[in-house]
Amino acid sequence: MSDAATMKIMAELVPVGSRVLDLGCGDGAMLAYLQQVRGCAGYGIEIDDANVLACVKRGVNVIQLNLDEGLSLFDDASFDVVLQIDTLQHLRNAEVMLRETVRVGRVGIVAFPNFAHWPNRLSVLRGRMPVTRRLPYQWYDTPNIRVGTHADLAVLARRSGLTVLDGFGIQDGATVRFAPNLRAGTSVYTLSR
Repeated sequence: MSDAATMKIMAELVPVGSRVLDLGCGDGAMLAYLQQVRGCAGYGIEIDDANVLACVKRGVNVIQLNLDEGLSLFDDASFDVVLQIDTLQHLRNAEVMLRETVRVGRVGIVAFPNFAHWPNRLSVLRGRMPVTRRLPYQWYDTPNIRVGTHADLAVLARRSGLTVLDGFGIQDGATVRFAPNLRAGTSVYTLSR
């Protein structure tokens, strides 16, 4: 999720000057944007060697870490905001990582591809797994170990004892608040303890 309009929407959720931890930060584009536009500081967590190098080249502080091992090296409320953008669908234990996200950060912002978006539903009705801009892989070569819907994350968050502060969708660079489970390719939630 690196298009400029989506990055801007996500950045507006992060208060100016926040200390940010970006889980699964990829090449560091989001954290670099937050540093430049919102005056934020912080760290990215990434496992891929090439992405770690890309972060360093961008001037983003990065720690190479497998998120499936947890966030035990961070104290409670170490960060103002913990981002989990396009990461949750790759993790083995989503529930644990959601709780860790709001333990380490005062607020967690989680974004992921919404499997219930209407083009995905249509694809499944036709008997095929969806291949879209947000879910660009064939079923047999996807790095995603799970798919979820906008509605699913709200249920999981509440079941995990977390508070949902806000939830909406993003489609074509615009915020979707009416029927995001159907109308948005990306689901976004802001969570706290």
